[in-house]
This record gives sequence, structure tokens and C-alpha cells, in this order.
Amino acid sequence: MTPTADGAGCRSRSNFWYDTRKFILINLGIAFSIQVVFCATCFFSLEGIKNMIPDFIFSFFVSVVLSWGGSRVEHFLDPRVSWIHTPVKRLLLTTILYLAYAFIGCFLIVFSYSWIVNKFPLTQIPWMHILRFSLMPMYIALAFMAIFTTRSWLLEWRKSAIEAEQLRSEMLASQNQSLKDQLNPHFLFNSLNTLSNLVYEDADRSAAFIQKLSRIYRYVLEVQQEELVPLASELDFARNFLELHKIRFGENLNFSIKVPDGQGLFLPPLSLQLLLENAIKHNIASNENPLFIQIIQKGQELWISNTLQPKTSQSEPSTGIGLNNIQSRYLLLSKAQPEVIRAEHEYLVKLPLLTIQQ
Repeated sequence: MTPTADGAGCRSRSNFWYDTRKFILINLGIAFSIQVVFCATCFFSLEGIKNMIPDFIFSFFVSVVLSWGGSRVEHFLDPRVSWIHTPVKRLLLTTILYLAYAFIGCFLIVFSYSWIVNKFPLTQIPWMHILRFSLMPMYIALAFMAIFTTRSWLLEWRKSAIEAEQLRSEMLASQNQSLKDQLNPHFLFNSLNTLSNLVYEDADRSAAFIQKLSRIYRYVLEVQQEELVPLASELDFARNFLELHKIRFGENLNFSIKVPDGQGLFLPPLSLQLLLENAIKHNIASNENPLFIQIIQKGQELWISNTLQPKTSQSEPSTGIGLNNIQSRYLLLSKAQPEVIRAEHEYLVKLPLLTIQQ
């Protein structure tokens, strides 16, 4: 542990000094460029270079103050105001905060520079001259603001694009896993075997079985391109899914769905299917030990629980892919995250219910 911690500390210090050197060199380059623009002929003689040194130092300090302030304004606003969702508000706040900071910083630098060079007494401060001279660096401040604004917007746009692609990948993985689960030979075999028995026993139940099976496949295909689906749609799917399995397991499988008000609430598509499939696949459902699955709403959460009675031998060992997929999609969609609680006789997953901001 100690070598690792020391190594991390060394890397942190190394990065700090690297960033500091880079910051200083960039601002030296900016100060040099300013001197070239305002007095290119000063570089043609040694006397001109000597006379330029005070102005170079002044330009360097102005550059340091303005670039540091730009990075601080960017660092302050990035987690609070998004370029993607509220671009006008972000632009106004960036402009107001940075220009206010730039003016105060430039005023203090000009005041200090004038006092050091001119040695005026504090009782005779040339306020108007300092104020006018403080406005000149504001042109540089505008250039810095344009640079930082463009950089911040591009970085957030890039981050948003990466998150969107990650979400798309997670959704495709979820859909692929769901389709594989539904097209799994065991699932099809069990479903068709149950259906063949029902055909001879009860025509009405067999028709209902076929309808539920078709609804399951149709829903999986319909939500392929969706980031979020209404809670009511997910619950309707879950009900069909569980009723289909109940026809197969009979009284060995029981379930309860109690969601009083799902209006305006959403879930990542097929979240319930992954959890219900795992509950049925990895737990015993028999006359002696019936499997009970419950779905209830608790405030802004959906609780999915099942009696925990793991099978002694697993024909299909758990990979954890389903739950990891759900957690990854929530991570991209919201700050709220699913919670998993494994008790002695119960397995519970709490899914945050999401809303869509207009």
C-alpha cells in the first residue's frame, strides 16, 4: 500500500510541476507575442530590448492573471451550467463573470505597475489615468474569453457525444442480451412445450399464452431505439413476462405488482426483464419452495424483490452482465444509481424512477 501511495503522490507532484511550467511558458509566449504586436522594432536593438523589459513583465502578469481567471471561471461553471442544455445562460454568465474579474485584475496590475514606475504619492493617485490604462488589457481579456469559451464548449460537446455513444452501446448490449434471452433454446423449448400441453388442455389459455409471448417479442423490438420508456410500458411488459412464466410454473411462481402512480416516470428499457429473468433463472421455484416476486413503488424508486433460494446447481451460471448493464445505463442517464440489497431470504434491487426534463 505504501509504495503505491508514494507513487501516486510523486505522480501528482510531477503533474503539478509539469502543468506549472507549461502555464508559465504559454504566458511567456503570449507576453512575447504582445510585445511583437505593439513594438516589433524594439527587438532590433539592445537598447530597445532593455526598454521593453518593463512592458514585457507587465504583459506577462496581465496574461497570467487573465488566463488563470479564465480557467477558474470555466472550472466554476462547468459542473453548474451546461453549454449543451442552457447555452445562452452559460454564455451570459461566462461573459459577466470573466469580464468583471478581468477588469478588477487588470486594474490592480495597472495600479501596482504605475505606482512602482512613477512613484506617485498615495495622496495623489491618478485614478482616471489608471482607469483608462486598465481598459487596454480588456482587449486581451476578450481574446482569452473567446479561447476559453470555445474550448469549454468543445470539451462539453465532446463529453456529451462520448456519453451518448456509450449509452447507445449499453442499450445495444441490453437489447442484444434480451433478444438472446428470449431466443434462448431453453426459453423457446420450455415455452413451446408449455404451449403444446395447453393446446390439448385449454384452448383459451393457449391463445392467451401465444398473445403474451408475441407481446414480449414485440416489446423487445419496439424499444430498441429508446433511451427511456414509460414506467407503465415496462410494468405491462413485466406482467406479460411473469404471467407467461406462471403458466409454465403454476403455483410454484407467484408475483405481485403494486404501482399506484407511474404517470410521468420512466425507466431504461428492458430493465425489469433483466432482473426478472435473473430471479427466475437462479432461484428454486417448487411446491416446497414457491418463488415470490414483488414489484412495488416507493416514492421515486421501484423496488423489485424476490425470495432468495438459490439453486444448488446452476445450468447457466450468473455472469452479472444484466445488472452491470442496468447500472452502466443509469450512470449515463442520471446521478441516481440502482441499489442492490441481498438479505438472508430476500434479494432486492431498487431502481430510481427517472423523469424527462422539458
